[in-house]
Amino acid sequence: MTCPFCTLPPERIVEENDHAVWIYDGFPVSPGHCLIIPKRHVGSFFEVSAEERIAMLALLDKAKVVIEEKYQPDAFNIGINDGAAAGQTVPHLHLHLIPRYEGDVPDARGGVRWVIPEKADYWTKR
Repeated sequence: MTCPFCTLPPERIVEENDHAVWIYDGFPVSPGHCLIIPKRHVGSFFEVSAEERIAMLALLDKAKVVIEEKYQPDAFNIGINDGAAAGQTVPHLHLHLIPRYEGDVPDARGGVRWVIPEKADYWTKR
């Protein structure tokens, strides 16, 4: 199977540096949803080099500025699904920058904790 992130068409790439690329998600969950992807085929965030992490975070910062100007989100979720048990469907590391908008869900409290719904709303279980 060919890795879709190792064979990205050049027109999908918004910006790149020596170690990473920034693209808009092909199946966005909100306007401006994008991915930061290391150029080297690597599955886990814990396998990238320090240089690759720095390169990814540099593109994350640039993407945030552009998305704020273009889409005016109210907040962001930043996430990585690291491994199949965590929901990773493409086995090439990619960092999600997901713009969030007031009212996009009925109650945004808990954010990324909703990956395990039964444990997300801890504030109601006190």
